[in-house]
Amino acid sequence: MSSVTVISDPQFEGEVLSAEHPVLVYFWAPWCGPCRLMSPIMESIAAQYGDRLKIVKMEVDPNPDAVSKCRVEGVPALVLFREGAQVAAMEGVMGKPKIEGFLTEHLPQSV
Repeated sequence: MSSVTVISDPQFEGEVLSAEHPVLVYFWAPWCGPCRLMSPIMESIAAQYGDRLKIVKMEVDPNPDAVSKCRVEGVPALVLFREGAQVAAMEGVMGKPKIEGFLTEHLPQSV
């Protein structure tokens, strides 16, 4: 069972851009109420998609480099990377069905 990995700017290159599998970056902030509601959903998504997707969590305030690279303007935000390239992004609070639809649209169906 996979879980969400917390990373920071210095780890972004290795954990996201150089990853062999697709990576979903979950940008959040402790002062963001909707972010706190989404955290358990992200853990559930990590368990469900762990065989073909890595999920990392980044707090926006202490990680300005990744926020800038991903052009994050609001939180919560999800940014999907494949082979080191950003392929899709969504911002705002979303439920599990919306996240699943986003992933179905942008992830290969098999590893």
